[in-house]
Amino acid sequence: MIRILFISSVSACFELDNESAYYSDSVYSVSLDGRELFRSDKNVFSLFDLTPDTQYELTVSGYETVNFRTEAETCAVSVKDFGAAGDGVTDDTQSIQTAVNCLPAGGRLYFPEGVYYTAPVNLKSHIIIELSEKAVLLGHTDPGRYPLIPGELTDIVTGESVQFGTWEGNAVPMHQSLLFAEYAEDIRLVGRGTVDGNAGNSTWWIDVKEQKVPRPRLIFFNRCKDITVHGITAQNAASWQLHPYFSENTDFLDLSVNAPKDSPNTDALDPEACDNVNIIGCRFSVGDDCIAIKSGKIELAKKYKHSASRHTIRNCVMRFGHGAITLGSEMAGGVKELTVERCLFEHTDRGIRIKTRRGRGKFAVIDGVVFENVKMDGVLTPIVMNMWYNCCDPDRYSEYNTTREKLPVDDRTPYLGKFTFRNMECINCHVAACYCDGLPEMPIDEITLENINFTYDPEAEPGYPSMKNNNVQLCRAGMYFENIRKLTIKNVRVDGCEGDELMIRSVSELIKE
Repeated sequence: MIRILFISSVSACFELDNESAYYSDSVYSVSLDGRELFRSDKNVFSLFDLTPDTQYELTVSGYETVNFRTEAETCAVSVKDFGAAGDGVTDDTQSIQTAVNCLPAGGRLYFPEGVYYTAPVNLKSHIIIELSEKAVLLGHTDPGRYPLIPGELTDIVTGESVQFGTWEGNAVPMHQSLLFAEYAEDIRLVGRGTVDGNAGNSTWWIDVKEQKVPRPRLIFFNRCKDITVHGITAQNAASWQLHPYFSENTDFLDLSVNAPKDSPNTDALDPEACDNVNIIGCRFSVGDDCIAIKSGKIELAKKYKHSASRHTIRNCVMRFGHGAITLGSEMAGGVKELTVERCLFEHTDRGIRIKTRRGRGKFAVIDGVVFENVKMDGVLTPIVMNMWYNCCDPDRYSEYNTTREKLPVDDRTPYLGKFTFRNMECINCHVAACYCDGLPEMPIDEITLENINFTYDPEAEPGYPSMKNNNVQLCRAGMYFENIRKLTIKNVRVDGCEGDELMIRSVSELIKE
């Protein structure tokens, strides 16, 4: 079966329904109206440069034929008709913003081949932005061209707070992102072009801890809905590349997201306190986490009680990040109903990375998480669940966050619920196969590992399996579990570990088959 993921007026995205991870079992051909367009070996593919409001017949060798119709649009105009030069030197900000401002609902703004040097651009509802294959939106290198966005303001009539800016789970001022939308809906960013933050040629990656206002993201959606980003390449952001925030119904399809391995905090895609997020057919290679699902720190959680919920990640490949898929650590609003399947993780520090700690709060509930049909190669530690995360916050070295003694459960205590990992192949591990460390006062409730194989790199090097205080380096370690209520291990092989295959401490119920 071929699944239709998305259709716009000029593009479409499709997914082959099989059991393989990211790559299909064989090369297939794609034909449109009887004419072969290309061959591919990936489970997700896209069509571009389609004609609006037109019926098409799609044929994929070995699969059924699919008929689809592109959407209608009210108009299509070129950004160059508004004065954009696209020469990589001229500042095109005003031309681009004017074009967006003038575009009617249902209209499409087209970027032909060229390099469009620009400061931040505000998007609006009910528009399509199309970047042609050789079109590049190139970020301005002057930090002064990125306006300051306030974190939170007070409504002058009602006295209620209105939030605009954010950084790492707090409502704080920030620099405006290169592409920016707040309180908008029905925005589509499509095409084979590139959005490049150009941070390597600016000062954004220099002395990042000394910068008083958080760096801009590349693309930021705050309290938006019905957003689709399809086909583009996003790269070289000042900080996070793609950041939907308190948004709903957001799709990220067949994207490439890139940044140098040593670039600071350049997460690829961080949906924060969002509902119904689909990340399908994407390729990530960045300097921090590839995907980090978040829901704010404790003050945001207390105010909004908004979890990250109903996320699907499928047929993606993650390379060279700190974590392939991370939950937290800013997850005080909770993470619920996450499904990850048919993905490929290559040479990331950790594969599945769940991080929280005391102080995230009683709404910091992660539950209903399923990973299946995942392949990992060269991942240092494939599965990490860490309730002792010690990065970033001022209290990271406090007695409250370092003591291994059992403390009272209170409004600051987080909770990790049910987690299922099945049908996984993890080869060339380095540090450990699995490292899960709960709190003594709040053990991880239930972990199930089923049909998983772990093997080790012959040249494995020692490292830290998780980021926590009083850490110890490991190398070719087996599966470590501490402070778990129920642990189920079925048909799990650990070949070539040094020491015990299974290390457990304070596990109340163990089922091993």
